Amino acid sequence: MQQLAQNRPGGAFLSAKGIHKQFGALVVLENLDFSMGDGDAVGIVGPNGAGKTTLLSVLAGAFPPSAGTITFDGADVTGRTAAERCRSGLVRTHQVPKPFSGMTTFENVFVAASHGHAASRDEAYQRVVDSLSLCGMLGVANRPADTLGLLDRKRLELARALATQPRLLLLDEIGGGLTDGEASELVETILELRRRGIGIVWIEHIVHILLQVAERLICMDAGRIIADGEPKAVMSNAEVVKAYLGGTPA
Repeated sequence: MQQLAQNRPGGAFLSAKGIHKQFGALVVLENLDFSMGDGDAVGIVGPNGAGKTTLLSVLAGAFPPSAGTITFDGADVTGRTAAERCRSGLVRTHQVPKPFSGMTTFENVFVAASHGHAASRDEAYQRVVDSLSLCGMLGVANRPADTLGLLDRKRLELARALATQPRLLLLDEIGGGLTDGEASELVETILELRRRGIGIVWIEHIVHILLQVAERLICMDAGRIIADGEPKAVMSNAEVVKAYLGGTPA
């Protein structure tokens, strides 16, 4: 099987400096700094309204920052569109999967392979097969995408992202709404992506599955990073316990 991603010299590296984002008078991200190295796996947690999804949207290019700069693999991408960032290998998934209706599962992924990254038709076809195989979806390749259940829609969202040949994946609550068994299956797939050298930034409220992948944990609150480090240390941090868990440390 063709490998979906390979480590490259210099590697995927993401850095955000002084990121500020506001909508009118509402400040959502406040002077936020974030960076990660090639192949890293970073988890992001925090209460609802902390700014987590907005951060992913700014990193991926869906929203321009109100202030600050973003670099990816040494290049300033602050002014680049989401499509341009996708073609350079910086790709995100969405919390609520929205497959193209009226298309099969295969066709959905083929669109991503064809337009998310420059490729010949044969190359795109092979990427689709590889992505569907990795996500366990070959058996539903010809099924209309809008008839899929939640787990398969989540898998399809991931397969579409993989078909663009990402170097860094930004995952937004991809485990949300799944049973423990379904979430465990998804974790196995994400761990395989890590073995293939793909970097991960993962927002997730189901902390126990997040900790199976993340080697570093960030907690956000009110648009700021309040803790960043080894997962167990972050989860026992007094400020994190107060903001995220609503209690006091033992």
